[in-house]
Amino acid sequence: MSDTEPKKSHGPWKALFEYGPLILFFVAYTKIKDQTFTFAGNEYQGFIVATALFIPVLLISTAAMWWITGKLSKMQVFTAILVVVFGGLGIWFNDDSFFKMKPTIIYLLFGGVLGFGLLRGQSYLRYMMEEMLPLQDAGWMILTKRFALFFLGLALANEAIWRSMSTDAWVNFKTFGLPIAMFAFIMLQTGLFSKYSADQTEDRPS
Repeated sequence: MSDTEPKKSHGPWKALFEYGPLILFFVAYTKIKDQTFTFAGNEYQGFIVATALFIPVLLISTAAMWWITGKLSKMQVFTAILVVVFGGLGIWFNDDSFFKMKPTIIYLLFGGVLGFGLLRGQSYLRYMMEEMLPLQDAGWMILTKRFALFFLGLALANEAIWRSMSTDAWVNFKTFGLPIAMFAFIMLQTGLFSKYSADQTEDRPS
């Protein structure tokens, strides 16, 4: 591809590969949640079996995304690794708590890394999103602080829900609540995007 050739948009594919496995997990869980399956003399509830199906689907989806787009974000790679680790532990020990606590670990780590960068006066979020979202330095620092607090809130919400509510409630939260919360959070940042857009630099007096 030459430098003058327009880049292809992979938006629909990325959305399919990111949310497709989650939707399939939800559908599988809904259909088999009340069933018990016996493998190698051990009984497994529907949630564990749905998790076992989700892991290879996610890995295939991640590989397909890399094949089509030519790249994967560090967040996607890290998430895939945690799914394999915590999902595998849940299947091995036949305990769904490992898989349910995975979002807590992810969001605490993301929030912690962003917070650590802020303490050093840096926006690590900028390194991941700068190509998609050109902002001034001050805008990146504000957005990073908001994301760090948001991730902490998601981690606390996940802990509260999986520990105090039913598995059905957690699955609904994981499948719909988290994506909706992320979408709403991004939409609430439109004012910041507009105020601190890198394009606004030229309009401001020096």
